[in-house]
Amino acid sequence: MRILRFVGRRLLQLIPVLLGVVVLTFLLVRVLPGDPIRSILGPNATEADAAAARARFGLDQPLWKQFLDYLGGLFTGNFGTSIQSGSPVSGEMALRLGPTLELVVIAVAIAVVLAIWLGIWSARRADRLGDHTVRIFALFGNSIPEFWLGLVLILVGYAALGWFPAPSGRVDPDTNLTPLTGADLVDAVLTGNGPAMASAAAHLVLPVLTLVIGVLAPLLRSVRASALEVLHSEAYAAAAAHGLPERTLLRGYLRRATLVRLPSLAALVFGTAIGSTVLVEYVYSWQGFGQWALRGLLYRDYPVVQASVLIIALCYVLIFLIADVVHAVLDPRVRI
Repeated sequence: MRILRFVGRRLLQLIPVLLGVVVLTFLLVRVLPGDPIRSILGPNATEADAAAARARFGLDQPLWKQFLDYLGGLFTGNFGTSIQSGSPVSGEMALRLGPTLELVVIAVAIAVVLAIWLGIWSARRADRLGDHTVRIFALFGNSIPEFWLGLVLILVGYAALGWFPAPSGRVDPDTNLTPLTGADLVDAVLTGNGPAMASAAAHLVLPVLTLVIGVLAPLLRSVRASALEVLHSEAYAAAAAHGLPERTLLRGYLRRATLVRLPSLAALVFGTAIGSTVLVEYVYSWQGFGQWALRGLLYRDYPVVQASVLIIALCYVLIFLIADVVHAVLDPRVRI
């Protein structure tokens, strides 16, 4: 019951935060250089054509009227109409958000599991060969650009070895997959389409691996540092001195105390990954949310930019809410 009250309070606090994001995004996109109407009509368009296009998208209205129309549409789930494509933003976003969430959720989940296992394993072997190897890998993951790593994995996994499909989409078109959520692997599971399931899983391997290597590095370093702190603590030394079994020390003391810091960092990494998958999506022709948002920014597509920033902000606040709840469950000292 206490957790439910905490979640309720935090959800109420989201309202002013998201309202501030809406206001700032609406104003900032309109001070960016460039004219979205001219970008889609081209340099040869007449003033009459431009005026008609502005009237169609409501850009001829006063700024306060545009904002009120946009704010009113948000309450009904209407994010506006894309200036570039002329399609409803909500429909385009529904098609693009699923593939990116599928990619990020799988990558972060794998990275968290690996970080817990490798971080604790490395801390228990501090200053040995295995520990040095893990630390070098973390340094490598922090330093290497994701787009370069993606290109290397394509050259090795597809061009040289032929183990994985070409980076030309998310699923083979001949599998006749029925789209439901936009996440192809999830759709294949829901519809029981075996060939589509195998194809979607094969297409996921390289982009997920690219994200995992980049996401794993900060998580791994954090888990290792926390585990070392626990191993050197007086409580752990006292428990070991009392002759507790190795399994009890690992599960009851080391693992639980180490995981206390992980939820907040994992939430930060998850939110960052949603906004930064654009390079991975471009390398693998993934056609996801990041690619769609960047194209909207390049073309000064106001509704697309506003919607993408709002969704990223919403993902941030929701994932940090989940992280705070998990933190409170792991650490009884935290009062919520």
